[in-house]
Amino acid sequence: MMSRPMLLVFLLLVLIITSQFEWRQQLVNDIDTAPAVTAKKHQIISRNEDIVKEKIILSQEKNIYRLNELVQSLQQQLLSCRCSNETANGTVRSLTEHAIEVERQQILED
Repeated sequence: MMSRPMLLVFLLLVLIITSQFEWRQQLVNDIDTAPAVTAKKHQIISRNEDIVKEKIILSQEKNIYRLNELVQSLQQQLLSCRCSNETANGTVRSLTEHAIEVERQQILED
């Protein structure tokens, strides 16, 4: 029979070898599942990026719509100002013409 120290060394070697075999199996299983997990993570990240891009696009479309409304409002204000300016200019012209006519009459009378 074996002596006790030899038996203990033998048992220790058996434990070490079997534990390394189990670790290797776990590593191989992890490596085999790693591409699948990576692909799933990549799909999730890709979906999240698409969602963020869609939100950005929607936000930009809302901003464009608001800007278009502001442009239309400013165009209407500009037209209104032009009309009132033309009216004011017309009034000034008629007053100027009237003043010139009055001055002519005064000159002719003198």
